[in-house]
Amino acid sequence: MSGKTVNSAILLLVIGNAMAIISDVFIKLMEPGAPIFQFAFLRCVITLLLLLPLTGQLNRKALFAGVGVHAMRAHIHLFGILCMVVALGNLPLATANAIFYAAPILVMVLSVFLFREKLTPLSVFAVFSGFTGIVVILRPVEFNWAAIAALGSAFALAINAVMVRQLPKQQSTVHKLFLNYLLIVPAAGGLALWEGASWDSSILASALGSSLFILGYNITVLLAYRQVDANQVTSAEYTGLIWAVGIGWIWFGEVPDLWFLAGSSMIVVPLILIGLKHRRKTPARGFNPATQRRLESIST
Repeated sequence: MSGKTVNSAILLLVIGNAMAIISDVFIKLMEPGAPIFQFAFLRCVITLLLLLPLTGQLNRKALFAGVGVHAMRAHIHLFGILCMVVALGNLPLATANAIFYAAPILVMVLSVFLFREKLTPLSVFAVFSGFTGIVVILRPVEFNWAAIAALGSAFALAINAVMVRQLPKQQSTVHKLFLNYLLIVPAAGGLALWEGASWDSSILASALGSSLFILGYNITVLLAYRQVDANQVTSAEYTGLIWAVGIGWIWFGEVPDLWFLAGSSMIVVPLILIGLKHRRKTPARGFNPATQRRLESIST
């Protein structure tokens, strides 16, 4: 599975999204009331350690270029991690992931306000359909702090994706990832100390499992998008929701209801249609620079 053909790239993304859901499962398996700041700190430290063998890819001449933007993205990322832990600990696995898929919709909205981009009629439909889908899934009676946390995580993902444009172009994806986690650690460590929770070895196991599988997801994304245009395979990303439904049903006994199925369809289907529209417009050949920008937003 080199990712050099469309079919192999799609397979990589399907496997990668399964790994991302397994990363979520490690978080969901934590005991109720587990210290979330301690978890976030350990996960960031472990991820940073896993990236150390790749430091040869760092641009040492521009090691801390754009450090202000990096720092802002890092702390937004930390906020997103904390929100994700709260959401996964209190919502069904599939419900939390369906709300996380609001991130691409929020990226479209933010791009209009920040970069004066114009939305196509299909994109406008995706925005309204997506937000309506979130309301359908959550419903007023289901709206609580966990739902707000899931939306907070989606906002964090979207803001970080939009801010990729502000990062130095001479820095590789590994460079951006390394700086991101390096700059997170002090704040995450400070929050863990403030939390004052006693050491919990089960938290270490959860952080290690979550870090390994999310890094595996990032690797499959790197391989998939390196040789194939993103618009040829990006719809495979939404198989993550299928994995979330299946694992949640089998592992946690979370049976999706009609509200969830209707709402998640309203979020995902328009995004798939946008991907298919771009696929018809762009030939599937060679490396597209836009692919790298998309890859960086996913990886960080």
